[in-house]
Amino acid sequence: MKNLLKNFGIIIIVLLVVASILGYSNFTEEKTEKVGINVLIEDINQENITSIEVRGDTLLVTTKEEGAKQKEVRKELGQSFSELTQNYGVDSEKLKSIDVSVQDETGFKFWAGALLPYLLPILLIIGLIYFMSRQVQGANSKAMGFGQSRAREAKKDEKSKITFKDVAGAKEAKEELQEIVEFLKNPKKFAVMGAKIPKGVLLMGSPGTGKTLMAKAVAGEADVPFFHISGSEFVEMFVGVGASRVRDLFNKAKKVAPAIVFIDEMDAVGRKRGAGLGGSHDEREQTLNQILVEMDGFEPNLGVIVIGATNRPDVLDRALLRPGRFDRRVTVDMPDISDRLAILKVHVGNKPMSKEVNLQKLAERTPGFAGADLANLLNEAAIRAVRLNKKEIDQEDILDSIEKVLLGPEKRSRVMTKHERKMTAYHEAGHAVVGHFLENCDPVRKISIIGRGQAGGYTLSTPERDKRYRTIAQFKDDLAMILGGYVTERMIYGDDQLSTGPSSDLKKATQMATSMVMRYGMSDKLGPRMYGEQEEMIFLAQEIHAKKNYSESTAQIIDEEINRILEEAKIQSKKTIEENRHQMDELVRILLEKETVEQEEFNSIMGTKKEDK
Repeated sequence: MKNLLKNFGIIIIVLLVVASILGYSNFTEEKTEKVGINVLIEDINQENITSIEVRGDTLLVTTKEEGAKQKEVRKELGQSFSELTQNYGVDSEKLKSIDVSVQDETGFKFWAGALLPYLLPILLIIGLIYFMSRQVQGANSKAMGFGQSRAREAKKDEKSKITFKDVAGAKEAKEELQEIVEFLKNPKKFAVMGAKIPKGVLLMGSPGTGKTLMAKAVAGEADVPFFHISGSEFVEMFVGVGASRVRDLFNKAKKVAPAIVFIDEMDAVGRKRGAGLGGSHDEREQTLNQILVEMDGFEPNLGVIVIGATNRPDVLDRALLRPGRFDRRVTVDMPDISDRLAILKVHVGNKPMSKEVNLQKLAERTPGFAGADLANLLNEAAIRAVRLNKKEIDQEDILDSIEKVLLGPEKRSRVMTKHERKMTAYHEAGHAVVGHFLENCDPVRKISIIGRGQAGGYTLSTPERDKRYRTIAQFKDDLAMILGGYVTERMIYGDDQLSTGPSSDLKKATQMATSMVMRYGMSDKLGPRMYGEQEEMIFLAQEIHAKKNYSESTAQIIDEEINRILEEAKIQSKKTIEENRHQMDELVRILLEKETVEQEEFNSIMGTKKEDK
């Protein structure tokens, strides 16, 4: 309604402007002076006229005045010029010296002057009616198109085409999806053998592992239409809209089959039914029901494959995962060291890299990084290089970006007293010393007392190779390293001067010890049992993750075991620091001087670390 009023106002303004132009327009070629017939007769009698041009009921008179001035005289309609002069008694001898010509008014100006004043208002009224009818039709079409799918079809562009070559790592996932590509290319080969390709493929994995990229690669390899939409785009406040959009989406895909329908964030619309407070027939559940019907109603080998992506497969409705719907589940794992190296090689392809950049070392320093994290890491390195006016991205840019992604930007402007700097140095040195001399800890890569994010300082330690499993010995040594800062502060400054710095370390250590006791069965007293059922229940926007399934007496034993593990780790940490106090003091001295110590210099101070088991 607001747009309609706005357009109506614009039309009114245009009409006023046109009326003003017509009011001040003159269709004659030259500017003339309008005079009466008596003035004309007087000029003729005085022989002050050189020529007269007769145009219908208008006389254009050219006088002998300076500049050959023209005058316009209007006579009676149908009266000739000779009749006019006779009626006024003009001497015929004086008319002989005047050049009299008669010109018919035929042409654009004549017809424009005659018809435009009548046609223009009619045309404007017709245009106004047509414009308003279009507005009404547009509103109706929007209302009718409210239930249409908002899925976007990817454009087929050879330059931007994504294939499996562009997806580094995830070898097993690509092998699973290669069968989908083969079916889309040659469905008859499967039909002859009586094989039915899966109607739905569910890509599962942590955020950033490349699920969407993998789906695009399938479409690129198969060279088929690719419709992509997010699960949240189906759900609206009006019941039935989502289901209508689902029907429209699948109809579009069937028309251009073979095709791929990719639904990202599948858990937004595919959560378990009957778990919310909105009843069993709310909008989300109707949308899910329609998806189930459409997938189950496919004809065999029709050529439309649905690919869904989610990082929460545990919350999906069981009907989605049954055979005949999303019956093939492909897990896209976090990349290991070789996959990270391959991903880094892909993302450095369009960036000027220095020769000193060692991608293998970068892959070792980035355990737990997904593909999106690695892309963001190199982008941050490029931004840093531009900020420092460099022509190439060097190793320092990338290492700084790793720490920025993990911990946050450096805070060199943070003002610290000498006492705070020294306490931070001892705290981080305690972590580093314990981590270096305990054989099951990861190698220490860097120690710094420059604050990043919420941390006043940090000790960076990463494994040389990916670890799929962790042993009790590794847990115990990691706990001792985590408590190294806490133990060092107590040794150097005493109990009265213990600061709040180790608070995050204590939280992390408590969580690790709790997991050892309650989840991994690493307590002899409690035995091989998991305590606390892990489940999700959404109620009034609150998530409850654990359910107590043990008695109060067992809870007391759990507390005792957690305390025992933490106490043993503290004793181990204290023993290690006391045995290597000299190296720790030397490390603190260098930290106070340089603020940052890299791995090579740290190893030269500490000595050679024993090999990991």
